[in-house]
Amino acid sequence: MENSFNNKVLVSQLSGAERIAFYKKTYAHVAGGVLLFVLFEYLLLQNATIVEFTLSMTQGYKWLLLLGGFMLITNYAESTALKTTDKNLQYLAYAGYTFAQAFIFIPLIYIAISYTNNFDLLKQAAIVTLGLFAGISSIVFITKKDFSFISAGLSIGFFIAIGLMIAGMLFGFNLGLWFSVGMCVLAGGSILYQTSNLVHKFSNEDYIPAAMGLFASLMLLFWYVLQIFMSRD
Repeated sequence: MENSFNNKVLVSQLSGAERIAFYKKTYAHVAGGVLLFVLFEYLLLQNATIVEFTLSMTQGYKWLLLLGGFMLITNYAESTALKTTDKNLQYLAYAGYTFAQAFIFIPLIYIAISYTNNFDLLKQAAIVTLGLFAGISSIVFITKKDFSFISAGLSIGFFIAIGLMIAGMLFGFNLGLWFSVGMCVLAGGSILYQTSNLVHKFSNEDYIPAAMGLFASLMLLFWYVLQIFMSRD
């Protein structure tokens, strides 16, 4: 019943009560990541120098540099959380990952607040995002299917999206509303995939890396839902 890596037990092999406890622990860590993100975002937005710097990095190759740095940091944090069994290191990686997310969100959230002079747009986008996240996640728990087969499609979709973003930055064209809609679809697929991994791939001690994967997909969805809201007249 136990696998050979530190006597961990796959979630699918746990009893019903143990699985529910693991799910609760994982989603509690997702919620913790969201709260930490809000705290980081609030603190970062109070610093005019940081806000001005991130706004200056939103054009052309500068945005690509910022995005590249973000991807390096987040990939390192994800790999650290997956490879180590030290919970302190996993929490540190999760905190670093959350800070990186908050940092790259600064321009978008600053513009969203300036767009309406209040937080209504952010609230609306957050409610829609959380509703979609809950609905998509529930598909896995209701159907009990393993959705790992969509991994290849997601990888291709994200590579195409990255290529389009690079082209848009280099040649100065706006990707528009339908790109944001397509990215929401990809983010939804990522939530489905990450939730499936939570049920079928992770072990009983992997609640932190599982939470990071779900948090990443949630923030990706929030980014593009917010952009869709901001595109309205």
